[in-house]
Amino acid sequence: MILKEYFLTNIHNMKNKIVLTLLFCFTFGLCSAQEKVTTANEKKIYAERVKTAFKKGWRAYMDYAKGMDAVNPIAKKGHNWYSETLLMTPVDAFSTMHVMGLKKEMAEAKALIFSKLNFDKDMEIQQFEIAIRIMGGLLSAYQLDGDKRFLSLAEDLGKRMLPVFESRTGMPYRLVNLRTGKVSGVTTNPCEIGSMLLEYGMLSKLTNNPTYYEKCKKGVVAVYDRRGKTDLVGTEINVETGEWLNKSAHISGRIDAYYEYLLKGWLLFGDQDLKNMWDVSKVGITKYLGDQTPNGFWYGYADMDSGKRTATIFGALDCFYGAVLCLDKDMETAKKLQTSIYKMWTLKGLEPEAIDYSTMQIKAPYYMIRPEAIEATYYLWHNTKDEQYYQQGKTMFEAIEKYCQVDNGYVQIKDVNTMEKWDTLESFFFAETMKYCYLFFAPDKAFNLDKCVLNTEAHPFFRTWK
Repeated sequence: MILKEYFLTNIHNMKNKIVLTLLFCFTFGLCSAQEKVTTANEKKIYAERVKTAFKKGWRAYMDYAKGMDAVNPIAKKGHNWYSETLLMTPVDAFSTMHVMGLKKEMAEAKALIFSKLNFDKDMEIQQFEIAIRIMGGLLSAYQLDGDKRFLSLAEDLGKRMLPVFESRTGMPYRLVNLRTGKVSGVTTNPCEIGSMLLEYGMLSKLTNNPTYYEKCKKGVVAVYDRRGKTDLVGTEINVETGEWLNKSAHISGRIDAYYEYLLKGWLLFGDQDLKNMWDVSKVGITKYLGDQTPNGFWYGYADMDSGKRTATIFGALDCFYGAVLCLDKDMETAKKLQTSIYKMWTLKGLEPEAIDYSTMQIKAPYYMIRPEAIEATYYLWHNTKDEQYYQQGKTMFEAIEKYCQVDNGYVQIKDVNTMEKWDTLESFFFAETMKYCYLFFAPDKAFNLDKCVLNTEAHPFFRTWK
């Protein structure tokens, strides 16, 4: 109060009124304009830092793995997922390059894609992963860039993968040979049944061919119709008999994006069936999987029929649900979950793959530079503008810089207890992790999340049809 009275009494006697006025405002928290200037400058600096990180990873790919699927920076070599390359990294990275405005890198990626990407290969691929990364990346690239060659490649790939849907139940097989169309993988999971609906739906919309969406949706409905008494789905199912082989219900890997796409499919396509399925599923998730404990609010495991709790495991992949809650406008639950997500992230400085939240003991210690925790944090920041989520985003990016960066790129971590390096950099680092990091700091004109729906690989899809 003494300092405040001094300024009020003597301010007109001061020679430099502007400086003192700013000082007064800053001292008593009245200078919001100045604070905004500082935040804008900081965001500009961080945006450039994320771009630099992305470009460093991309240079590692171009230097050591050009034309392959992914890079091993420490060994200075690359690797492919299958017997031949599908250019996983260039395709997955393109949408982020576009959002960041990286014209040189975009030109390099396009040159690789249009000169080397070919799906006429006698090899078996995992349909779900190729759909979300390659088909999704190509469709998004077409919408962002406008080059029709992206769409032609996506359509060629879609036609080659369609045989997976020819099962007795309509649920897709896991694997397909790109040249022969031979399918395999009778045992699958909800994620690999439903987590391609956005991609096949976009392909249908952009090619005016409803077949892709209709076949994929049939599989989604088939697994939904076989849900348990809890309205939850299990972990493994036989696509020919429709019988559940594993009735463990959760929101983690093998189920996660099935739920994500019910809601996102409604948001993108306006399909009321999907909205109804999401609403029913969310009630089951809330009632049987949500778990308020002394260590925070989490989602665990339960039996899909009885609803009985079977495990108290929460992991990196489960974090996607925070973003889904934001899309469903359930900010209260999203905030509760975010407190737990950030607690897990800061447990060791980087999030482990999985913990037992009842004891806070790490069950899987590796960190794959996964994006889901950053994604959930960004969605909350975008929707609430609560400063704490912006600061959490900074903390997450700084952790990646500190622990995952090596001289010539970025790598995963074998164990967050020791921060031992794991020499691989998969394509989702470019597609998702760096995109979400960048969006915290990107100028408003760079990207508008509210005008698109991001697929599970963070490729933006725009509703360009009427």
